[in-house]
Amino acid sequence: MRRPVQGNPCKINDMDSIKAEIAATAARMVVEEGLEYGPAKRRALKQLGLPSRTALPNNDEVEDEVIAYIALFCADTQPAELAALRALALVWMQRMAEFRPHLAGAVWHGTATRLSDIYIQLFCDDSKSAEIALINHHVDYEPRMVTGFQGDSVEALSLHSRCPALGEHETIGVHLLVYDLDDLRGALRPDAKGRTPRGDLAAVRALLAA
Repeated sequence: MRRPVQGNPCKINDMDSIKAEIAATAARMVVEEGLEYGPAKRRALKQLGLPSRTALPNNDEVEDEVIAYIALFCADTQPAELAALRALALVWMQRMAEFRPHLAGAVWHGTATRLSDIYIQLFCDDSKSAEIALINHHVDYEPRMVTGFQGDSVEALSLHSRCPALGEHETIGVHLLVYDLDDLRGALRPDAKGRTPRGDLAAVRALLAA
């Protein structure tokens, strides 16, 4: 009977060390430059001079480094910035209340800073209804396609919104991702960390009250 071939422990440890270094470098870019996780990982790879086919850390690993970085370098400023972004998110969720808005991303999970964008997921009976609502309220926006939480392409209605709590002239990117109503089924199942991946109006109000 042949014995299974064992991986080289040194090589595995080296790979883990490289992934950890990529995650830490990407986390710094996320916090300091407001990059999303995907672009941050790719830039970290390039900055570290690693081959393009190097295995990348997953988003949870990067998020863990983001949390550590904020705790070390931004503990004095980040809580107030997060509260301002959640308050602005609530404003837009109330404006779009008829489309069952759910807050997701860093603003929901608590890792956002003043450089972070707001991601609100809308669950609509009619995919064009949210866009029509923005037009009727004379809101300037840019439609584009992005990857949704189920891995397929969804429409995002992207705009900039003033956030006086962060500064008189400060604007924040707000992205309204348009899903079918059926996509709401199962959307609140816990993620890999056991957390609720998005929250509705009541949940965001509770966060702000806390």
